[in-house]
Amino acid sequence: MTDMNMVLASANKDKLKELKKLISHGDIVSIGDIIPGWDVEETGLTLEANALLKARAAAQATQRTAIADDTGLFVWALGGAPGVYTARYAGENCTYHDNTEKLLNALSGEKNSNRRASFQTVIALVTPDGEEYVFKGSVEGRITEKHSGVEGFGYDPVFFSTELKKTFAECTTEEKNLVSHRALAMKKLNEFLRNLSD
Repeated sequence: MTDMNMVLASANKDKLKELKKLISHGDIVSIGDIIPGWDVEETGLTLEANALLKARAAAQATQRTAIADDTGLFVWALGGAPGVYTARYAGENCTYHDNTEKLLNALSGEKNSNRRASFQTVIALVTPDGEEYVFKGSVEGRITEKHSGVEGFGYDPVFFSTELKKTFAECTTEEKNLVSHRALAMKKLNEFLRNLSD
């Protein structure tokens, strides 16, 4: 695999912006810039299955090496929910705020010890000729009782990082990118790409 210009199997501009800052080898463009309106139904039961499903579809559609990120927030008190349904926890076409509000309501009255959570990311890389690779990252924390911070996106205002001692939305981009689930998965992808180019 020599193509370092990859396509991201997502039209999520926030995700693309974060991944562009994290990748150190090659470049990423959104599939939405190549095929406007492109979408694929996420029918997998695990993060890995969904990431591979999206990357395979994007690689086939563009004939370029594709990467896909599937991320889940797993909350102990909710039996691991929202899990694979993290992005659409409050329903189809929901906003980030809709999702966090539903989560906070679901945890209403729960003590900190029951608000433990982990963010997990799986990044799949699939080449046009069918090579497949998977990279994983996870980070521990808990869900706060209210929104705090204005940075980041998604569940960042309610995810309190055990390592950073504040929510991801209270962090600078640089701080978050040192410890986040996506950053850890991307670090593994970067190492893989660097070894290919050596």
